[in-house]
Formats: sequence, C-alpha cells, structure tokens
Amino acid sequence: MYSILTMSTKKNVLDLHPYLRQTLDLIADKWVVAVLYVLSQNTRRYGELQREIGDISQRMLTRTLRDLERNGLVSRKVYLVVPPMVEYSLTPLGKTLNQVLKELCDWSTENFHDVEAARLSHDNSEQNRS
Repeated sequence: MYSILTMSTKKNVLDLHPYLRQTLDLIADKWVVAVLYVLSQNTRRYGELQREIGDISQRMLTRTLRDLERNGLVSRKVYLVVPPMVEYSLTPLGKTLNQVLKELCDWSTENFHDVEAARLSHDNSEQNRS
C-alpha cells in the first residue's frame, strides 16, 4: 500500500518536463495553431488573418494575437497612415515553431483518414455491445 508521502512525490510527465504544461497552455489551442500556421507563410494584416483562418470571431482573433504577442511569438507593426494599418508576423522565437506546425499539418494530411476509420470501427463495436 502506498503512503501519502510516496503518492505525493511520485513524478508525472508534467513534473518531469517542467515547462511542458506551460508550453501546452501556450500553443495547444486550435486558434493559436491556425494563427501561427498562417503567419508561418508570410506577414498578414488582421483582415487577411481572419479570412484565411475562417470561423474565428473578431474577439477570439484579437485575444489570440494579443496572447501570442505577449508571449513573444508574434510581432505587431502599426503603420501611421489613414486608415491605420497593422501587420502581424512571427518573431524569431515564433518561427522556431514552424517545423513543428509543418509536421503536425503533414501528419494530419497523411493520417487522418486512419483516425476516421478508427473512430468508425470503435463506434460500430460500441453499438454492437449495446
């Protein structure tokens, strides 16, 4: 039987990798991934980002961009023209995620049909158990 002391000192994956939880909190969001992916291709204006991403609301895009800027992944450049123009681009730190995002997108293209097949198989086997 485990003592309370033993259970509380047992390391989990998030303890073993101290920044993993914070990293996941930072980038494990569909809108963050979408914004980073679009910006990995080129600098974009706000409206361009919104059109290329699709279903994202203005509020969510603004919030996502602010969070990414705060965390040093996206830079915001304001041009003093009328009407005001703002461009967003990846910082050097943000660009370090390009390969990870490319691999994630490649994996989804190459493997998602297998995920869908597994879902269908699982759902069918669950129905047969009922």
